[in-house]
Amino acid sequence: MKKLSVCVLFGGISPEHEVSLRSAEFILNTLDPEKYNIFPVGITKNGDWILYTGTDYSLLPTGQWQNYPENRRATLSPVRGQGLLSFEGDCVVRERIDVVFPILHGENGEDGAMQGLLQMAGIPYVGTHVSASAVGMDKTLTKLVVQDTGVAQADWLAFTKSDIEQRVDFAVLQVEKKFSYPVFVKPAGTGSSVGVSKAADAESLKCALMEAAEYDRKVLVEEFIHGREIEVAVMGNENPVASVCGEIDAGAEFYDYNSKYVTDTSTAYIPARIDDDVAEQVRDSAVKIYSAIGCEGLSRVDFFVTFEDSRVVFNEINTMPGFTSISMFPKLFGASGIPAEQLVDELLRLAMEAAE
Repeated sequence: MKKLSVCVLFGGISPEHEVSLRSAEFILNTLDPEKYNIFPVGITKNGDWILYTGTDYSLLPTGQWQNYPENRRATLSPVRGQGLLSFEGDCVVRERIDVVFPILHGENGEDGAMQGLLQMAGIPYVGTHVSASAVGMDKTLTKLVVQDTGVAQADWLAFTKSDIEQRVDFAVLQVEKKFSYPVFVKPAGTGSSVGVSKAADAESLKCALMEAAEYDRKVLVEEFIHGREIEVAVMGNENPVASVCGEIDAGAEFYDYNSKYVTDTSTAYIPARIDDDVAEQVRDSAVKIYSAIGCEGLSRVDFFVTFEDSRVVFNEINTMPGFTSISMFPKLFGASGIPAEQLVDELLRLAMEAAE
C-alpha cells in the first residue's frame, strides 16, 4: 500500500506560536512512519518557512529545531500539483504532498488564511475549510451564527479597536448599562485565552479593553456565567460525532493561558461532573453548533453548565484545538475509546474524504 505523504505545518506568527509547537510535537510523535512519509514544516515568528529534516521532535517546543543543520527553506506552492518546494542552494526539491495537517493556532493559521492557500493549491488538509474557519475564529461572527441554533449563549457587546482607543470611558459606560460586574473581555480573534481578562470594576474593565485591543481590531465583552466549564470534542464531516464531556476546574480566576499551558493549577475531569441528561444536551448542542458553522474534520466546543439550574450555555468553538499531551481534544476522544494514533489517522482520512 502506497504511503501517504503528510506535511505537518506548525509555528506561525500568531501569539499562539508556542502552543502550535507543542501540538506539532505531539502529532509528529503520533504519526506512524510505517504508514506515512512525514514532512514537518515550521513557520518562524518572522514568517520564514523551514523544512525541519530532523526526527527529534522534542526540539520543537524549545525552538532548537530552527537551527538543525540540514534544514532547508521551504514553501507550499499555491500552484496545483507542485506540492512542497524546498531549496538547496540553487536547486529546488519538489515533494508530492497528499494531505496537510495545519496544526496552526490563531491568526493566519486557523482563521481561513492558510486554508485558502491550501484550497488554491488543491491539497487536502485537516480541519475546517475557509469560510467556517473565518467564522469560528471571529467570536462575534460565531455569536451571530449560534443565536439562530436555539442554543443559549452568554449575552455580549462588541467594540472596535478605534472605539476603545478613542472613547474607552464611553465603552465602559455601555458595558455598565448592560451588565453587572464581573464581565469577561476577549479579543474577537484569538484562541488559547490570549488577551482574555476578567474585569471586576470600571478601572479593571478599562485596562482589559485596552489590552484586548492590542490583539485584535474587535473586542468582545460577555456577561459572567457562574457555572462549570465543559468541553466537548467533535469530529467528522457530514455526520459529526461528539466525545464524552470533559470539565475544567481552572484553579484560578478563570481558565486563562497560564492555567492551560504554564502552571499546574487546573484539573480536568473526564467525564465531566454533570448528570447524564445534561451531558447529552451538551453533546447535542456541540454537534448542532459544529454543523451550523459548517465545520469539517474537528473542533472543540466549550460550554458552561450553570451551578444553580444546570442550564447549558455556549461559550466558544475552537476549529483547530490544541493537540498537546495535556490538551482536551485528544484526551476526550481517548476517553471515548479512540487512542491518539487512531485519532490522527481518522483526521487525515476525513481530510482526504472532504477533498473528494
